[in-house]
Amino acid sequence: MSDLGTSNQSTKIYLDVVEKIRCMMEEDHLIPGDKLPSERELSERLNVGRSSVREALRSLELLGLIETRRGEGTFIKDFQEHKLVELLGTFFLQNSKVKEDLEETKVLIEIDCLRIIISTSSDETLRNLAAWTEQNEFDDEMFFKHISEINHNRLIGRIWSIVNTYSKAARTISERAKGDEYYSLVKALLERNEEEAIHIYLHKIRNMSKSV
Repeated sequence: MSDLGTSNQSTKIYLDVVEKIRCMMEEDHLIPGDKLPSERELSERLNVGRSSVREALRSLELLGLIETRRGEGTFIKDFQEHKLVELLGTFFLQNSKVKEDLEETKVLIEIDCLRIIISTSSDETLRNLAAWTEQNEFDDEMFFKHISEINHNRLIGRIWSIVNTYSKAARTISERAKGDEYYSLVKALLERNEEEAIHIYLHKIRNMSKSV
């Protein structure tokens, strides 16, 4: 067999093992911070050689998706802890139209987050949001990170995190200090006034665009 054929076969085995590990993590409902089984356990469970498991784990660690702690084991890392998405963004977010679409998408997601919070959040959750706003210093990114985390739709919160990371790579986010508009926005959420909340949000976006 040629070197090319051997290389292709090795790549296929490696990708198969990575996919098997991903499926296992999904089946076991593993989340960031959880510990992965040992190399031996993975090898036995996935029915692959330990060298293939080791190569797959090494690649996942280089991507920042897992981390090995000496004497403890291998753990899943939080998506936001690594710079892979931001690094990739610097390569393909060069087109101005792509950047515009990205900003528009981020706005639409944040509006949806506000709508979800208004329609589904408990009064206690909204009161806690108001208290968080009063007690903390934050910029625009931190505020909407909190908004994305407290809405009950975890998928849209995750999508916001990804789009926000790309936005930072494209340098489309303008940091914004804590101001009255955030208090007004939270007040509208407390009152479950969707029309007013979106009006305040869009006014804030226009102000940020002017300041860039």
